[in-house]
Amino acid sequence: MIVPYESLSADALRGVIEEFVTRDGTDYGATETSLEARVQQVKQQLHTGEVVILYSEARGDVNIVPRHSL
Repeated sequence: MIVPYESLSADALRGVIEEFVTRDGTDYGATETSLEARVQQVKQQLHTGEVVILYSEARGDVNIVPRHSL
């Protein structure tokens, strides 16, 4: 199920994004990017609709995925 990011509190949204950008295997290229910069990049992608927050009821987890992958 797609969860509209606007329906989350600011703290909950930040928590979801921070968990996503600090997850093992997340690669941001050859240069180091600050946590704040990565959070802002994902917020912008949510705002433009490039990515969405996906909740799996079966697994009970939340992920951020490209919209085109759905």
